Amino acid sequence: MALRSTRKARGCWSFIRALHKGHEAAPALQVSEHTQLSWILSCMVRLPRLQHLHQWKAKTAKQKHDGMVGLLTYPVLQAADILLYKSTHVPVGEDQVQHMELAQDLAQGFNKKYGEFFPVPKSILTPMKKVKSLRDPSAKMSKSDPDKLATIGITDSPEEIVQKFRKAVTDFTSEVTYDPASRGGVSNIVAIHAAVTGLSVEEVVRRSAGLDTARYKLVVADAVIEKFAPIRSEIEKLKMDKAHLEKVLQVGSAKARELAYPVCQEVKKLVGFL
Repeated sequence: MALRSTRKARGCWSFIRALHKGHEAAPALQVSEHTQLSWILSCMVRLPRLQHLHQWKAKTAKQKHDGMVGLLTYPVLQAADILLYKSTHVPVGEDQVQHMELAQDLAQGFNKKYGEFFPVPKSILTPMKKVKSLRDPSAKMSKSDPDKLATIGITDSPEEIVQKFRKAVTDFTSEVTYDPASRGGVSNIVAIHAAVTGLSVEEVVRRSAGLDTARYKLVVADAVIEKFAPIRSEIEKLKMDKAHLEKVLQVGSAKARELAYPVCQEVKKLVGFL
C-alpha cells in the first residue's frame, strides 16, 4: 500500500512540476498531521451532513449504496488539507463547492468553540467551472469514469485524444452553436475549445461558422493536443529522472511538515489533547 502511494505521488508530482515547472513546493506526502487534524475535525461534523453531499450520493448510487467510509469522510480530509495551512483562498471546480462549504463550516465551528484560529477559506472558481463528460454531457468529466472515452487525460497520446473527440456525443444538428440547455454535447466541446485557446465562447462559435460538428470535433482535438503537448513532453522528461522527483518530494514533505506541525500542535492544545 505504501509503495503504491509513493509511486502515485511520484506520478502526480511529475504532473505538477510539468504544469508549473517550479522547484519550491510542498506536497503533503507522508505528513501525518493531515490525518490527525482530519480525525479531530471528523468529531465536529454530523453523519447526515456528510451523507447529503452530492458526490457521496452520486458515487454510492453507482455502487448500489455500498460506499466505503473512506469515501464518506474524504471531504473532512480535504478540509484538513486546507485548514492545516491556514489557507485563505482555494481554487476549486464547481463540483467541489459543497466540500469547500464544509471546510468553511468546520473552520467557523472550531473558531466558535475554541476561539479565532482558522481563517475561513474562500473558493476561487475558474471561468470554466465544470468540464462535462464527452460521452454524457449531463455529467462532469471524471478520471474515475469507467468509460475511457469520456475523459481527456493530459498524458493521452494525440491519437487517443482524436479518437475520444471523434466518439464524443453531440446531436443530429451539424451547425456549431452554444446552447447548453438544448445542445449539451456540442456546447461542452465549444466550452473545452474556448478553455484551451483562451478565446471567448462567442469567438469560438464565430470562427467555427461553416464547419459541421464532425469536422469541428477534429479542430478541437487539434487545439487540445497543441495545448497539452509541452506539458506531456515535460511529464515524460521528469518521469525519466525518478531520483530527482523523489528528492523533490522528500524536500517538499519536510517543508510541508514544518508548516503543518505547529498548527496541528496548537489544535491539539486547544481541544485538550496536550
